[in-house]
Amino acid sequence: MLQTSIIIFVLFLCAFGGFVAYDLATAKRRKEVYHVKSSLTAYLMLLPAVALAFLFILLPILYSLGYAFTDYYLLRPNDIEFVELDNFVAFFNELATKGTLYHAIKNTATFVVGVVPLQIGLALLLALFVNRKCFGSKIFKVCFFAPVVISLSITAFLWEQILAPSESGLLNSMLGVFGVPPHDWLRDPATAMPCIIVLSAWQGCGYQMLIFLSGLSNIRKDLYEAAALDGANWWGKFWLVTWVGLRSTFVYILITVFIGACRILTQPMLMTGYMDHTVTLSYYMYNKGYTERWVGYSSAVALLMTIFIGGITFIQRRIFREDK
Repeated sequence: MLQTSIIIFVLFLCAFGGFVAYDLATAKRRKEVYHVKSSLTAYLMLLPAVALAFLFILLPILYSLGYAFTDYYLLRPNDIEFVELDNFVAFFNELATKGTLYHAIKNTATFVVGVVPLQIGLALLLALFVNRKCFGSKIFKVCFFAPVVISLSITAFLWEQILAPSESGLLNSMLGVFGVPPHDWLRDPATAMPCIIVLSAWQGCGYQMLIFLSGLSNIRKDLYEAAALDGANWWGKFWLVTWVGLRSTFVYILITVFIGACRILTQPMLMTGYMDHTVTLSYYMYNKGYTERWVGYSSAVALLMTIFIGGITFIQRRIFREDK
């Protein structure tokens, strides 16, 4: 593996050097003003970041792509055989049995459908709220963003205490005042995933709120004045001015939130464990790769997941493109 990595890295450096030479040659052919020494210095300063990205991002992706077509078992790293499409056949066979994989895909889809509109909607409402010039808006902005900077592991632990099944749990104790009996929120299949959806939307909406705020700051104020002169109410101003100005921002947030939602892992891992009603596709892939040590099969699942996410992302960009 080390020898292969070195070979790939050398090829990558050669490709990077070729790109630098091509860039300089193109600039010279176009008679652009440039300095070879300054350009080479800039590329050399860029090289460490590019090399780290290659070692920790691109190289693992290449290895995972190759392992997807092998029977790589983590405890037998030197005994790898090419199995063609057997891992993918095993994936669809297990899916047909409606076992853990079926529940993982179903739970992931449920989470994505639930958290994406909820998180984006909350972020937009909070952005519109704190964007108003009123007393204390900066304090609210900090409070709304605070959950984002807290580690997701700590957030999951805190919410696990809030949703504790005993009467001492914060939610159960509050509901007990109204005579509602204690409930095991995270072990009940009907409430576990909705609780994780609410937790995730609450924890992440502050970040999207800041992105919406940056988009709101770029909308000209005279557009609202023109809309008011035309008789537009608050909804007309939002739909004809605010929403149009936030279109590109919304597309970016939609894509990033969707990709992040498809990769959910930490919340079910820490709050419920490997259970059919909360297991997700990333959790299933992690369990197959590291707990059961079938890296080849896990890599095949990762490849299929990447193709699916990439396809949906491409469709989203086509639907919301601005040149229609």
